[in-house]
Amino acid sequence: MGVHKIILDDDFLEDFSLIAIHCSEEDYKLAYLINSFLGFRLGRMKEDVVFTLEETEISFPIFQFHYEAQYTQYYLVGNKCKWEMKKENEGMGLFGGSGSEKIVTSYLLPELEQPDYFLKIESDGTQVPIRKYIAMINEINQVISAYEVDGDKIKSNNHLIFN
Repeated sequence: MGVHKIILDDDFLEDFSLIAIHCSEEDYKLAYLINSFLGFRLGRMKEDVVFTLEETEISFPIFQFHYEAQYTQYYLVGNKCKWEMKKENEGMGLFGGSGSEKIVTSYLLPELEQPDYFLKIESDGTQVPIRKYIAMINEINQVISAYEVDGDKIKSNNHLIFN
């Protein structure tokens, strides 16, 4: 009997563009600056993007703007989350019951640790001027740099599904 292979294509993945942003400002400040420079209306979503890692929930702030005239969704999401990991030291002499704390940084996209934020752009067939947006974001004084990320290099695509 012959061997049957099932080949799964990545056609079911959504089509999007991703801009990496290096900026030391707080998330709400960057959203305000992008709104001012690009004419967007990014607003904070009610719920953050939340993942469970080592029995701890880590969350990333997310802002959304739905531009109905162009059938386009814009998401500004943080890439870094710092959280406190507690370790208990048992049987360590006189102070055996005390625990130690360690600050750990987790990333929305672990393969891209350097960017502070990502601007994800989902469009339904409408051409989006990515280079223009990157140039305008780079004009913001508080932004160190912004550039487009190649979607093929992202291994954790499922972290970018926000619906």
